[in-house]
Amino acid sequence: MNRLRDLLSGREMSIVGVLVAVVAVTTAVNPGFLSPQGVHDLFLNASIIALLVIGQTLLVITRNIDLSVGSVMGLTAFLSGQLFISSPGTPVILVLLAGMALGAVCGAFNGALVAIAKVPALVVTLGTLYVFRGVNYGWASATDTHQVNADQMSPDFLAFGSGSVFGIPNLSLIALAMLVLVGYALHNWRSGRELYAIGSNPQAARLAGIPAGRRVFTAFVISGALVGLAGVLHASYFGTINASVGTGKELAVVAAVVVGGVAIFGGSGSVLGAVLGALLLTTITSALPILGVPAFWQRAVDGAALLLAISMDRAVMLRMAERLRRERNAKAGPPPADTPSGSERSVPRA
Repeated sequence: MNRLRDLLSGREMSIVGVLVAVVAVTTAVNPGFLSPQGVHDLFLNASIIALLVIGQTLLVITRNIDLSVGSVMGLTAFLSGQLFISSPGTPVILVLLAGMALGAVCGAFNGALVAIAKVPALVVTLGTLYVFRGVNYGWASATDTHQVNADQMSPDFLAFGSGSVFGIPNLSLIALAMLVLVGYALHNWRSGRELYAIGSNPQAARLAGIPAGRRVFTAFVISGALVGLAGVLHASYFGTINASVGTGKELAVVAAVVVGGVAIFGGSGSVLGAVLGALLLTTITSALPILGVPAFWQRAVDGAALLLAISMDRAVMLRMAERLRRERNAKAGPPPADTPSGSERSVPRA
């Protein structure tokens, strides 16, 4: 009963409620929004951002962040196109593994600077955001391939991106599998629980013998691999790639994570809530044109959602701190009234 009450009062259920309200209002304006094809497209669009969000959650839990996810996604998507240009018969599984490997290398670079060199993640990933994007543009210029089109890719690769199993898109199945795997690891593996300990109190975690540097480095590598997978799936689904793929994704990813209840200050949150946050923001983005909202407001919605979620989390933390302070004072009780002060104690006479 207590578990059910906690679930119903959690951030996840609040997101579901807002999501239902957005869908209901949009469907009332345009009934086609909830058509089978509309739902199919909505989940497809949310699946790619969900992979980015799952990896970002691992980092935010540890009080870190990765602002280079959009650039890494673009780099791995461009790699997919280049593999088919150089070798048209490249197997799909090899392209997926190559993209994940490149993403993991980028994550390892970020993680080494953060965990080993002790440079703040915000500074590191803000720099690599431009470094990786510059590498992507340089690669495109060096190969004189500013855009890769669908006719240059394998039909099997494109079919994989648009395919489905029992009506469920392949991309959504992959995102769901990653959600289950990472969610299980966070709550059941020792290394996953240690990420929460690092985010709650890094100094205490180190004193407790937790290898904080190694755990943070691993989180960056796993996050990078998931971003690489998202880049390959983006190429497979859309079929057109250029050096600007993924530009601006970092804001949407961070907003989805925070809206999903993962504390920006680390130590709490769930990967399920983060994915629900991604689904909510994707739904809002799809609903805005139907509701007649100009396209330039779509990015503003992500920013407003991020600010609102951080403000709410901060308010909750302050309220909890105040409650804990009152409870400690209540347990301690008032000082004894008859205890004399130092100046009032009698001094024995000689």
